[in-house]
Amino acid sequence: MLGGTFDPVHLGHLRSAVELREALALDRVHMVPAAMPPLRGEPRVSAADRLALLRLGIGDTPGLVADPRELEREGPSYSADTLASLRRELGADARLVMALGHDAFLRLADWHEPERLFALAHVVVIDRPDHQAALPEALVDLLAGREVEEGEALMARPAGRLLRLRLPSRMAISATEVRRRLASGLSVRYLLPEAVEAHLLSRGLYRHG
Repeated sequence: MLGGTFDPVHLGHLRSAVELREALALDRVHMVPAAMPPLRGEPRVSAADRLALLRLGIGDTPGLVADPRELEREGPSYSADTLASLRRELGADARLVMALGHDAFLRLADWHEPERLFALAHVVVIDRPDHQAALPEALVDLLAGREVEEGEALMARPAGRLLRLRLPSRMAISATEVRRRLASGLSVRYLLPEAVEAHLLSRGLYRHG
């Protein structure tokens, strides 16, 4: 599970999903757009538009799935509820992974039912080389005894562990910057998949800041 607002989906999101799948030999990566992310601002365009852009971005990429389950659920998009839904579908023995970026990881102890996340899945942090800050004390407590050093140890059980993963590309593309460029009429070529760029330009999405 790779969640996010995908507001809009860009090549950094998609390349990370491909590299995550390769690094951990995952069957598939569910890219799950959040309807109402509890710790973030309101997405700039509708859920239907973000899902359509995500589907266009994924196209026929093997192993990537645009998963609309949070958009179809009432209330805030709690990751624990999404993982519980996936766990029900995949069974108790499936190895379930929730991947998140470093910024989100630093706030993990503030998430809804953080202990439940580990009861349901492993957590994989997509590390950034420029992040060396000390972890908050509540996060250190949450992670005690959970961290492993490689994917093989992670996959030895269905849930409960933490792995920090450096992906090869680490594309520094920001959705905030993409939105700013679109609002200003500047080029977003090579930041987004061509199909995503064509769709949002044709529909005038993100045109006004």
